[in-house]
Amino acid sequence: MKALLVIDMLKDFIDDDGVLTTGEAGKGLIGFIKEKIDEFRAQGDPVVFVCDNHEPDDKEFAMFTPHCIAGTPGSQVIDELEVRSGDKIIKKRRYSAFFGTDLDLYLREKVVDELYLVGVCTNICVLYTAADARNLNYTVNIYENGVASFDEEAHRFALKEAKNTLGCRIL
Repeated sequence: MKALLVIDMLKDFIDDDGVLTTGEAGKGLIGFIKEKIDEFRAQGDPVVFVCDNHEPDDKEFAMFTPHCIAGTPGSQVIDELEVRSGDKIIKKRRYSAFFGTDLDLYLREKVVDELYLVGVCTNICVLYTAADARNLNYTVNIYENGVASFDEEAHRFALKEAKNTLGCRIL
């Protein structure tokens, strides 16, 4: 079975006033991601919203502006993407959706062995989620039109790395 991972499509990363907004690159993904969500739901395949969700004193803030703090509007999925009762929400505190979460357990219980990734940022949370997924023996597909970053050069590098080093399919 396959599953769609919607990674960090959160207000702090997508909205114009988000503290780490990806700007037009992130906003440009919304229509494509909505289509993929509808497609996976129609086929009865799991849709997983992976959500950055930090404590106010998270050590990550030594590198990045405080963002997606638990319970704040910035940590919420953008209004344009409707989370439904059948969807799974995974809250994470690190780049990979697998680190310190029950994502692997959830996917194995659903007998998922193939993942499709969309969201932000290609070179951070998407790439590290893909790496952990491959290390856990999932087949990983990344929709090129479904991922973006603050940095176009890093975005392109991450797609090459995912394909050439991790063995992900770039669709």
